[in-house]
This record gives sequence, C-alpha cells and structure tokens, in this order.
Amino acid sequence: MRIDLADLDFWRRSPKERHEAFARLRALDRPVFFAEKRVPLLRSGKGFYALVRHADVVEASRNARVFSSEPGVTSPEPPGWVKHVFGESMVNMDDPRHARLRRIVSRAFSPKMLAGLQGDIEAACARIVDDVLAEGPRDFVSQVAARLPIHVICDMMGIPDDMRAAVHRQVDISTAYSGIRPSLPHTVRMAAQNTVALLALQRLVIRLGRERARKPRGDLISALVTANVDGERLTDRELGSFFALLLVAGNETARNTMAHGMKLLTDHPGQRSALLEDFEGRIGGTIEEMVRYVSPIMQFRRTVTQDYDLRGLRLRRGDKVVLFYGSANRDEAVFPDPDRFDITRDTKPHVGFGGPGPHFCLGANLARMEIRTMFRELFTRLPMIRTVGEPELLVSNFDNSVRRQAFTF
Repeated sequence: MRIDLADLDFWRRSPKERHEAFARLRALDRPVFFAEKRVPLLRSGKGFYALVRHADVVEASRNARVFSSEPGVTSPEPPGWVKHVFGESMVNMDDPRHARLRRIVSRAFSPKMLAGLQGDIEAACARIVDDVLAEGPRDFVSQVAARLPIHVICDMMGIPDDMRAAVHRQVDISTAYSGIRPSLPHTVRMAAQNTVALLALQRLVIRLGRERARKPRGDLISALVTANVDGERLTDRELGSFFALLLVAGNETARNTMAHGMKLLTDHPGQRSALLEDFEGRIGGTIEEMVRYVSPIMQFRRTVTQDYDLRGLRLRRGDKVVLFYGSANRDEAVFPDPDRFDITRDTKPHVGFGGPGPHFCLGANLARMEIRTMFRELFTRLPMIRTVGEPELLVSNFDNSVRRQAFTF
C-alpha cells in the first residue's frame, strides 16, 4: 500500500488501513517528508515532515520555541486573509501572545468553575436521556453525543436559549468543512458556508459581550469582557475567536469520544462488563483509553523556527512538521499491543488532548466530566444501550468525527 499523508485519497481509506500505514512509518529511522499538492482556496504548502512516533510528537509539543504554532496549525495552512476576517485563534499563536490569552480564558476551566458546572451537566444528561426515551433511538450522534457539549458551552458562555439552535447549526457547518471536499465547486460552496457560519457565531458573541460589559452577569462572557484583577480582558475580536475555538474544539473532543466510545463498548463486551462492574472506579481509565484509541483530533502542524536535529534528521528554519496524534497514540514503544482496546491499561502518556506543553487542551477536564456524566446517565437508565451497525465517519485528515451511528436500547 502506497503511503502519502498529503494525498486526500489516503484519508478516504478505512481506519484499519491508515493505522497499518502509520505503523510502517513508525518503523522507519526518521520522519518522512511528504510533498503537498495545491488545494483549492488554500495555500499550496511546500510539504511537511510527518512526526508519527510518540517521542517525536512529545518533543515538538514541549519545545514551542522551535516548533511554532504560527502562522497556522491546520493542514493545509489557511491563506493569510483568514485571520483578518475571523481574527487570530490562540491555537495559532506562540508566547507571549498565546500565554496572555490562555491566562485570561483559563479561568473558565479552573477546578472551582468546573465543580460549579457538575449539577448543570447532570441535569442536561438527564434531559437528553428523557428525550431519547420519548423519541426512540435513531442516531446516537444527534440525539446524545452532539447535544451535551454544545449545551454545556452555551451555558458557560451565557448564550440565551432562543439562540442555541442557530449556534448548533453553525457548528455543524464548521464541522462538515473540516472534512475532505471531492471537487472545486463543493470546496467553494463549503468554504462560503463555513465563512458565513463562523462570522455569524462571532457576531453573536461580540454583541452579547458588549451587552455584558455594560450589565455583567454570572457567565463566562461577562468574566471575559470585564477586567480582572490584573487589568486583562478580551477584545471583541479575541472574544469572537475564542468562542469559535471553544465551540469547535470543545465540542468535537467530547462528541467524538462519546460516539466512538459507545461503539467500542458495544464491540468489546468484555470491556463493557468490566466497566459496569465498577463504573466509578473504572470510568476514569475508560475515558483515557477511549481518547487514546480514538484520537478525536488527529493532527496539528508546526513551523520550525531554527535549524534543529530531530532523531538524526536536520530540520531547517521554515520547514513544516505535522504532529500525528493518532499515530503517537498507537506507538508500540509506549503502548503494548496498541491496537487493543483495554480500559485497564496505563494511558497516562497519551496525546489525545494534544502533547504536553503550552498548547495542551485547556478543556480536557471539562471533556472528561461531560463524558463521565453522560455515560453514567446512559448506563444507569438504559443498561442495554448499544450501537447497531457501522458508523458513518467524516472523511477528514483532521477531525476523527462520527457523523451518524444507529443505536438501540
């Protein structure tokens, strides 16, 4: 099987085929270079080195001074006009700008803030299961996995109830855009829809931010637009970019893990039985193994800022590297029998929430809380719940997303 990670056809292959290809790349002496072809409406990159081993991904993640997130972390890189239209996302920044924004928004994910969300998350999970019982099982993604993260984020931010359906629609459009487009007309159409969706989300939260600056409430928007004790707050554009990032990244990690996770527990009845024998004692390890096994976000890109030796490879300033988290999480050197789903394994070094360093996922503990609470509610009230058939996956080189998954109980 020919391996070309820059070829969109590679990402149309089955997950099994892709994992086999990454295993072959991990067995090589050094990272492999892949030339990129021109992608309509996006920059035509000069190519990238694929970091597929766990140690290489961790090294690049920790050393943000050499492996820069600027000008962009997605593949292919977006054109320069994107940041002028949408503002610059903190995932595409290095320190000190990144540190400033992270310091401001990190208050949303403090232990105290998360503890205050627990009751609301439990109530939301109960309502979701109530609705599933009333409607009957159709699609696990739309009825369960996609609902909870959006609800929690909107509650945190203080988005009014009558605006939430529109927010959900715009997020779905943005998620679909991360998939592979089969033709130029389809790419143009999706790009236009995505632009409109992201601008709509930003306008909505900027308008709310201006209102909350005048009349603060007990929500995250109010906290982010009101100066804190250090005199720091988000500008309108920063608030809009953060909201878009929170909705897409914060939504996809929990959503994808729940959807893939239910399928994994269905396909591995022994693991499911072990979990249910001691749910509270084993759900923490189960979530970490799900995130390792699934790798909800599959990769991010970095730009090398100075000449650097990486495992015998001389990287030059300006070179691009791509951190393939899904491959690192199957590295045989770190995870014995890595293709086996095992809720009892030690998954502490996995990079499913990004590698260690300044860009480790801020919302990791929130995602864990959502997944834990949702599975507790599901297995308590629907003990026979299971998936039916194979999922419909989004064809993407970035987002390991389940679009639809039938289920029953």
